[in-house]
Amino acid sequence: MITNPAPVYKTRTQMVADILRNKILSGEIVAGEALRQEALAKEFDVSRIPVREALLQLEAQGLVSFEPHKGAIATELSPAKTHELFQLRAMIECHVLEHSIDNMTEEDFDAADKIIQAFDQALESGTQIETWSNLNYQLHAALYKAADLPQAKEIIESLNLKSDRYIRLQLLLTSRIDIAENEH
Repeated sequence: MITNPAPVYKTRTQMVADILRNKILSGEIVAGEALRQEALAKEFDVSRIPVREALLQLEAQGLVSFEPHKGAIATELSPAKTHELFQLRAMIECHVLEHSIDNMTEEDFDAADKIIQAFDQALESGTQIETWSNLNYQLHAALYKAADLPQAKEIIESLNLKSDRYIRLQLLLTSRIDIAENEH
């Protein structure tokens, strides 16, 4: 199975941002929850500066917003926002895939096939949603790899970060990993 090694952080900001992102995506931090810089700095044993920088990164990814007199909060899930994100993903991903498919090598197809096999193994083992989400990201990245469209790939990565928690929440609430896996 394809696995992700333990992350190696270059900065404290990166560590804080990754941990908070994972907590938001997993639902451990719920929508509307206040993210107090001082408390987070103590929790992660860092100064407030990396926490503030991490929260700004998460704001750019749509996971956190800054509210007057409240500070940073985990953003609410919005049906309208979800619909827009998935429409954008469909348009851009189809465009990138059209440019990628003709340039894909046998090795590219083999890499995608290995990820699909890992999907099957994950499904059989009753894997966690986070594992499925990581494999989903890897599969899409493998399929787009051969496209020479770096800006479009950056946009897709941003849209994936913003839409990942919607996907995880739906899979968690509806137990639909098997259906999502079959779609791939």
